[in-house]
Amino acid sequence: MDMLKRPRRLRGGELMRRMARETRVDKASLIYPMFVQEGTNSVDEIPSMPGQYRWTVDRMAEKLNSLADAGVSNVMLFGIPDKKDEIGSGAYAEDGIVQKALREAKKEVPNLFYIADVCMCEYTSHGHCGVLCDHDVDNDPTLDLLAKTALSQVQAGADMVAPSDMMDGRVLAIRNILDANGYKETPIMSYAVKYASAFYGPFREAADSAPSFGDRKTYQMDYHNVREAVKEALLDMEEGADIIMVKPCMSFLDVVTKVHQETNVPIAGYSVSGEYAMVKAAAERGWIDEDRIVCEMAVSAFRAGCSIYETYYAEELARYITEGRIG
Repeated sequence: MDMLKRPRRLRGGELMRRMARETRVDKASLIYPMFVQEGTNSVDEIPSMPGQYRWTVDRMAEKLNSLADAGVSNVMLFGIPDKKDEIGSGAYAEDGIVQKALREAKKEVPNLFYIADVCMCEYTSHGHCGVLCDHDVDNDPTLDLLAKTALSQVQAGADMVAPSDMMDGRVLAIRNILDANGYKETPIMSYAVKYASAFYGPFREAADSAPSFGDRKTYQMDYHNVREAVKEALLDMEEGADIIMVKPCMSFLDVVTKVHQETNVPIAGYSVSGEYAMVKAAAERGWIDEDRIVCEMAVSAFRAGCSIYETYYAEELARYITEGRIG
């Protein structure tokens, strides 16, 4: 048979396949989400997320050093406070759990890049992401508290802040307060496209952040919508967002692609707790090859348009890159 074009020529061997590869995954693009809690000398496994832990501040350097050794340079911190109240005051307290963790991390493992999640849900007694008015979150009063939270985190050592609350106008409020206090160079990674998703269940156990009533559908996005995602991304860019995040990742890759096409800033995808838990559960039963699934999921995010990937598998992915199994 006379064929001039044979696509299989570029698949004939591992070296050829790697040379012709269209999508690359790099360690520098990975972010590891880490839970820090009050107390001392504790490392507590999260039941719904096998292999993931809540760390006390005095023990967190163990994980940070392990990440650094693997080549993961970016960590996002989520805090679990001892006490909560109606206005989530622990989120912006000088001695809040994330603030203490940032100071310790900067001292013990200063070569990593620390990102602070900016939200109220872990700190409010009702589990919602801001100040309540009746049974809904009151947007505008919440902005002041989110801005105070971001400022306190940067003052404690955060290299970047990541508002995840989905309040209208919060990026501008944070940008203004950071600039006014001399932090004009601190970037903002906005969870601009955060859906009201069932994939967050294990995280809410890990962070003790489930709402005590109702749900978050009045502020997180309807998962039926994609044009709205572009609107949210463009609004946050106008307010000063430097990076746009899409969350969750796996079931929203079409959204990643659309936002990537319509914007000119880096796009981050967050492979969330439910994705992690499903892979772990299936792998424990021997139904899937965990390592290969993790690699495919990561590549799919980058192929869709992500240039940053947040995942609980960051350390494993870094090792797979070193081993040449992905990259």
